[in-house]
Amino acid sequence: MHDTLPLLNLLDFPAIGRGRLEALQVNLTYRCNQRCLHCHVNAGPTRTESMDDATLAVLLEVIDAHPVHTLDLTGGAPEMHPRFRELASHARRAGLRVIDRCNLTILGEPGFEDLAEFLAGEGVEVTASLPCYARENVDRQRGVGVFERSIAGLRRLNALGYGQPGRGLVLNLVYNPQGPSLPPPQAALEADYKTHLAAEYGIVFDHLLTITNQPIARFGSTLVSRGQFDAYLQLLKDSYRAENLAAVMCRSLVSVDWQGYLYDCDFNQMLGLPLELIGHERAHLRDLLRTTLDGNPIVTRDHCFACTAGQGSSCGGALKG
Repeated sequence: MHDTLPLLNLLDFPAIGRGRLEALQVNLTYRCNQRCLHCHVNAGPTRTESMDDATLAVLLEVIDAHPVHTLDLTGGAPEMHPRFRELASHARRAGLRVIDRCNLTILGEPGFEDLAEFLAGEGVEVTASLPCYARENVDRQRGVGVFERSIAGLRRLNALGYGQPGRGLVLNLVYNPQGPSLPPPQAALEADYKTHLAAEYGIVFDHLLTITNQPIARFGSTLVSRGQFDAYLQLLKDSYRAENLAAVMCRSLVSVDWQGYLYDCDFNQMLGLPLELIGHERAHLRDLLRTTLDGNPIVTRDHCFACTAGQGSSCGGALKG
């Protein structure tokens, strides 16, 4: 695989700083039951990295002591961490909004048959990847049979009340482009998704989140191999919109890796660019118990143009309508 970090130091992304910390995005494990082309984590069935008990104990302490209001659980497949349910339940009892970044197919894996019921019982929000409403496109990007299994997972979530008006169980879907292009306008694509999925499969959901593919990890390496990397990076820079800077996720979110170390975002985590905290050799979860990140400079490289291009992109979808 090509290392794209040395290629991300040419375009001079603007300097930005942090606001108030509102969300912890925690990467519990790189293990996953899938291996998707666009995955910036390089997750898969053979990955073994997983948060240990000592680090998890610090995370629970931070949840209890720090005034963050959102716990965003990701991976890999975060549900494959053996203490995923304990963590989600603890955070919900502490009053946090909990998001599960779910790949949908995990809901049908052996040993996870009651996962959907657990999520519904705890009121966990589900943000699920479905990069297209067409079977062939999903299977091309994520593996043969993934679309059918994803539809089965969505139907199961709908049956439990997810995406249903008045039930309070949030179900969001995530779209990633198939190649080196920006996502289409989020609102229009959401309408297409809702119309097609309802008509063809009887599926309902709350919102579609469009996320720009980052020129890193598997996707970045593929671009390099195909001779498309420079053109894609130039597309991101040419599509830069300064007004998106105020809403990028790194201003209010911190990314936590499986060892408890802190990063300004999940993409920096995968590039090995740690959060820079003055007076600390390497920022860790435990530092959140005794210091603030307010005003801290954010580590940037050229991949950050993916978050400010066009309508903008974050883990919560487009930044602009």
